[in-house]
Amino acid sequence: MSSSTVKNQASRAADSKLLEYLARGGFVGYGVIHLLFAWIALEVAFGGSRQESDQSGALRELVGHSYGRTLLAAIAIGLVAMAIWQLLVAIVGQRGERNRGAIAERVISAVRAVLYVYLAWLAVKVIRGGNASMADNSENRSAGLMQDSGGRFLVALVGVVIVGVGVGIFVYGLKRKFAEHLRVERMPAAGRQPILRLGMAGYMAKGVAYAIAGVLFVAAAVTYDPDKARGLDAALKTLAGYSWGVWLLALIAAGIAAFGVYCLAQAKYRKI
Repeated sequence: MSSSTVKNQASRAADSKLLEYLARGGFVGYGVIHLLFAWIALEVAFGGSRQESDQSGALRELVGHSYGRTLLAAIAIGLVAMAIWQLLVAIVGQRGERNRGAIAERVISAVRAVLYVYLAWLAVKVIRGGNASMADNSENRSAGLMQDSGGRFLVALVGVVIVGVGVGIFVYGLKRKFAEHLRVERMPAAGRQPILRLGMAGYMAKGVAYAIAGVLFVAAAVTYDPDKARGLDAALKTLAGYSWGVWLLALIAAGIAAFGVYCLAQAKYRKI
C-alpha cells in the first residue's frame, strides 16, 4: 500500500463524525481527570495526603465511587478516540495547518496519541483492579536502569528531556499557542478571554510541574535515589515538604484545575 493511499484512508477516517463526537467526549473525561488531579494536589499541600498526586491517582480516586467504573470506562473510550484522532493528525496533518511548524505539530500529535493510549490503558487497569501507578512504574524502571553508570546517565538524560518538555509546555501556554487549535470565532464574546486565560494558566502550571519532575529525575541519577524519579507525584510531594513550596503547590493545583475546566471548553471549541 502506497503512502498516498494510507494518507487518503487516514484523511477519510479523520472526517468521521463518530470519531469527532467520541474525541470531544474524551476531552470531557480528560478535564475530569485533571480536576481530580488538582484536588489531590491540594490535599497533598494542606492535608498531608500520601495519595499519588498524578493522573493515575485521579483515576484511582474515581474508582472508589459507585459510578466510578462506568465513568472510567467512558473516559477510556474517549481517550482511545482522542489517541486515534491525534494519530490521524500525525499522519495527514491538521486541517488548515500552515507549512511553518507543520512537522513539529505532527510529532507532538504522535506524542499526544501515545499519552492518551497510556492513560486509557491505566483506566482499564484501574477498572480491573490492577496496579496502575504511573509513579511506581517510573520509579521501578529508573531503579532498574540505575544499576550501572550508563543507566544512571540515561535517567539523567530523561530528566533533562522532561525539563525541556516542561519549559516547552510553559512557553506554549504563555504565548497562547494553544489558541491556534481552537475555533475562537465560535466562542461567545464574553467567554473568549476567560477560556484563553484558563488554557494559559493550565499549560503554564503543568509546565512548571513537569520541569520540577525533570530536575528530580536528574537528582535521582546523581544521588542514586529512585524515589525521586516518580514523575509528577515526586515533584508535587517535594514541594509540599517546604513551607514556601506548599503555596507554590497550591498555585500549581489551581492551574491544573484551570486546565481541567479548559478541557471542558475544548470539548466544544477544539478543531477536530
